[in-house]
Amino acid sequence: MTRAARQMPLFPEVDAGDPLADVCIRRSSRARRLAIKVYPRGRVEVVAPRRTSARAVEAFVREHRDWIHRTRASFAEQHQPEPFRLPTRIALPAIGKLFGAVYEPDESSAKVRYRQTGDIVRLSGATGDDDACVEALKRFLAATAREHFEPALRRLSAETGQPFKRIQVRGQKTCWGSHSSSGTISINYCLLFLTPALVRYLMIHELCHARHMNHSPGFWALVGRYEPGYRRLDKRLSDAWRDIPTWVGIH
Repeated sequence: MTRAARQMPLFPEVDAGDPLADVCIRRSSRARRLAIKVYPRGRVEVVAPRRTSARAVEAFVREHRDWIHRTRASFAEQHQPEPFRLPTRIALPAIGKLFGAVYEPDESSAKVRYRQTGDIVRLSGATGDDDACVEALKRFLAATAREHFEPALRRLSAETGQPFKRIQVRGQKTCWGSHSSSGTISINYCLLFLTPALVRYLMIHELCHARHMNHSPGFWALVGRYEPGYRRLDKRLSDAWRDIPTWVGIH
């Protein structure tokens, strides 16, 4: 739940066959040292303090190359590749809703549009284009998340007395949420696939950054005031990527 930041290829010149070709770097004002995270489906992310040179980051990754290979191999044994399929059902536990997805091809259209009718999401247009369908479904997720998460965040803000100025709903690949120094809280629409308890904890976590823009003991004490079970929830949230369908393409 760190500050959202732009991701970029770390080694754009590396041959695509190199297992480190897709390493991404995320610069963070909160990071105090370099760190590497390997995601279960193979993506590698390096978190670096903002002033760290590209040369230092590259050397750090090269130093940990063997560990990255071993970790990727271990994950590959545990998590077999899943075939891509567009969904026909979209379960969103965070808001207790289940939607059906219907695809209506129209050869005269080069785009894919969605419209929601009750508990059905209809995609029409170039539905033979999987990427375009996924982008339309992501627009549906973003709109649904804003509809439900914004009022929930405002209620929690009033309940805790921790303010924010505005909310953004996005599909971040590196964090569940963030709270900028300007007072903007960014919420990941993938939270829709998690439990209400985890969504509430994430919102409390980000709201508490209004007072502490760090993860100091004071910050965690404030979080604990509003959510005594935050340690258990924080641990669960770190593994909650498993609840996100493969078609979303976050991991």
